[in-house]
Amino acid sequence: MEGALVTLRLFIAGLGLGVVLGIPLAFGQIYGNKLIRGLIAVYERVLRSIPLLVILFLLYYGLPLLGIRFPPMVAAILGLGLRSSAYQSQIFRGAILSISESQLKAALSLGMTGIQAFFHIILPQAIRIAIPPFANEAAIVLKDTSLAYALGVIELLRQGYYVMTNTAEPLAVFVAIGAIYFVMTVSINTGLARVEKGLKIPGIGVEEGIG
Repeated sequence: MEGALVTLRLFIAGLGLGVVLGIPLAFGQIYGNKLIRGLIAVYERVLRSIPLLVILFLLYYGLPLLGIRFPPMVAAILGLGLRSSAYQSQIFRGAILSISESQLKAALSLGMTGIQAFFHIILPQAIRIAIPPFANEAAIVLKDTSLAYALGVIELLRQGYYVMTNTAEPLAVFVAIGAIYFVMTVSINTGLARVEKGLKIPGIGVEEGIG
């Protein structure tokens, strides 16, 4: 359970970093100039094309060659967050583009600036729409925390390895690890599903009364 707590910290920090970076990246893709869109496209293509384990090794073993060193936990969080931000930017980009452009025009006609209209009108609706794909990304990030094992972070998998060496019961240990991941994944998805239901906008994404 000590390892599970470390896994949860990796998950929360990595997913949170992905959100913090993903929303501005989505904003830049939609509203940025050609240069900004091009840079973001390169950023996303690179991070989505490289395996997460390679990203972790580049951060932990590669950057010290440039004089930049991170503790294992920090390197793992950065790797998880950077890779997740590339996927989350696409999630939020799609959600933002699904909002009718007429709402933005209406907000501007009421005297709002573009930034005000985005944060008060567009983004709140986009976040609601993004919850289902965001839940999938959250489950992926949670399971990917196991790769922090390779950097020496004592998360759930490495803690399980220590227990296994002391008990010589690999089957029982790995079944327990799998069960803990299962419980955490289901709990997170269930929680986000409840958030989605509580924040659902009437008339959006509902087909009741049609036909």
